[in-house]
Amino acid sequence: MAALSTTLSPEDLLTRIGGPQSPVVIDTRTEEDFAADPRRIPAALRRPGLQAADWGPDFEGRSGVVYCDRGLKISQGAAAWLRQSGAETTSLAGGFQAWKAAGLPLVPEDRLPPRDSQGRSLWVTRERPKIDRIACPWLIRRFVDPSAVFLFVEASQVAAVAERFGATPFDIEGVLWSHSGARCTFDTMVEAFGLDTEPLQRLAAIVRGADTGRPGLAPESAGLLAVSLGLSQLFTDDLAQLDAGLAVYDALYRWARDAAAETHNWPAAGTAAGESTYV
Repeated sequence: MAALSTTLSPEDLLTRIGGPQSPVVIDTRTEEDFAADPRRIPAALRRPGLQAADWGPDFEGRSGVVYCDRGLKISQGAAAWLRQSGAETTSLAGGFQAWKAAGLPLVPEDRLPPRDSQGRSLWVTRERPKIDRIACPWLIRRFVDPSAVFLFVEASQVAAVAERFGATPFDIEGVLWSHSGARCTFDTMVEAFGLDTEPLQRLAAIVRGADTGRPGLAPESAGLLAVSLGLSQLFTDDLAQLDAGLAVYDALYRWARDAAAETHNWPAAGTAAGESTYV
């Protein structure tokens, strides 16, 4: 039986981020190293590496990837402590510096909203979400903060709820996280969070076309609009609708990343129109 690898390359980690079963990513750089470049690998949590024995049990039963600045003693030691605590954990080969040298996306710390007492970011927007208000939570959960909480309230109350509950408002007029010209809120977030990879740019065009009434921007936009409106008819609970919508964007992202060039092969080549190949 092959030994379990205790390191993972930056390119391999990138393929594991962005899905519902993604590993937890933990940034264990020292405060000095973090201050020198206050950006994070997408979806990463910050934890003090030398205290892994204390927080490691929080991740029991989960898979994870730990990184420090150069992938040496701190991340490898923290990953070993997590394995001791029952988490299937590897360290990032070459650490943060290898990820940065590869030109992979990094999320600026100053773009991240404040966290609550449980370490979660809190967001609020208008009720009855359709497109942007599902796409943006998907982006946040998959690439920014996997534990993010979303509140859906009456449109007239978004600003007041944001103020009273310390939430970050999005997809309403007059706030940072909103439409900008012909671009929708999803576009704003992709750019501001440093996530403008080719697959997310492809997905952003689909979202923009569906959300702004311009289905010609991408062939898939009309389909996304139809599915989104269908979901809004199926669900009366906004959070249930969000959960269902996340699966739609998971599928669209994997298509945009891994299958955009794939075509359907029916009817099979050489089969005349209307002629069945079943026997």
